[in-house]
Amino acid sequence: MLSLRPIRRFCNTAAAIASTNSPAVSLSQFQNTKPLVDKPLEEPALVRLKAERDPEKLFQLFRANAHNRLVIENKFVFEDTVSRLAGARRFDYIEHLLEHQKTLPQGRREGFIMRIIMLYGKAGMIKHAVDTFNDMHLYGCKRTVKSFNAALKVLTESRDLEAIQAFLLEAPQKFDIQLDIFSVNIVIKAFCEMGILDKAYLILVEMEKLGIKPDVITYTTLISAFYKNNRPEIGNGLWNLMVRKGCFPNLATFNVRIQHVVNKRRAWQANSLMALMQHFQIMPDEVTYNLVIKGFCRAGYMDMAKRVYSAMHGRGYKPNVKIYQTMIHYLCKGGDFNLAYTMCKDSMKKNWFPNVDTIYALLEGLKKDNQLCKAKMITTLARKRVPPFSSNQLSSFQSIFSKR
Repeated sequence: MLSLRPIRRFCNTAAAIASTNSPAVSLSQFQNTKPLVDKPLEEPALVRLKAERDPEKLFQLFRANAHNRLVIENKFVFEDTVSRLAGARRFDYIEHLLEHQKTLPQGRREGFIMRIIMLYGKAGMIKHAVDTFNDMHLYGCKRTVKSFNAALKVLTESRDLEAIQAFLLEAPQKFDIQLDIFSVNIVIKAFCEMGILDKAYLILVEMEKLGIKPDVITYTTLISAFYKNNRPEIGNGLWNLMVRKGCFPNLATFNVRIQHVVNKRRAWQANSLMALMQHFQIMPDEVTYNLVIKGFCRAGYMDMAKRVYSAMHGRGYKPNVKIYQTMIHYLCKGGDFNLAYTMCKDSMKKNWFPNVDTIYALLEGLKKDNQLCKAKMITTLARKRVPPFSSNQLSSFQSIFSKR
């Protein structure tokens, strides 16, 4: 078994963020409650579960079908029911439903118990989720690192550093569980989101001593965090370390680095990184193209932005809403109102609308170029927006035509 003592080095006495436990009602008070539905739920009635808005009726409807496989094995219905009960703050109902499920035959399947753990997590009932993992043997269910990771993921969402530290040190030893790469990545991601970057980096250093090899997700998570926190020297160093150890970057890793260089207004470097992706046989996606296009636009190289836009089309990609918004904004800024009009019209027909300031700038530009018909077309399309622009916004568009 892997020793967890090195974890003490990066999980020290930092202040814990308190987690909030949801209110619970004693399960005994439900025992004599008569269900609203006495016979098993038939398949068409799954729609009734989805449509039911009254928390008590929803609880009773689900409870009446606790043995119905059509309900219990339907992941969406299960999650949707718990989500809506949590929205109504009926944590007592959630506890009753999920605790009852553990006592049924499916409670002996680790995958099913993992679902219970994650559902408790989504409802914000962190203690219930961890207790479910700790009590799995009571339901005759075998634990593995998979259920450990489910509980760990829920626990990290509490941002309670002290609780995370205790769980990491105690649970694996108590239940003879060896951490895997997923366990480590969960903790690293949580520490990065909590801003504890140095401790997250120390995990990378220690994990190989525990016999766990970092993967591309490990490196990408850390690289992204250090870039976002304006520590590019460490982010770049991690990139080099990753490649040197034979762990090659994937699409997400490239997009993280391209985002960083674009933020630093190094458009040509972003373009070079996109070209480098082909060396690794990684195809750019819409995010990549949008970042590189944005980089050239912000740097004032509109011709290059258009070339990248054309290359994207040549590879069979269609622009998404962000690419449309970026191009239209900077085309208007650069005075290319004809192309801006064409792209804006195409975007609006897909119900993708630039912001009000960009539309206003386009209308002013079209009027200045004596292209009132095009300006009126944009105004007409703006009136069809769903959800609609406010009356004040529409009035500001119309006011363009009354100006001299």
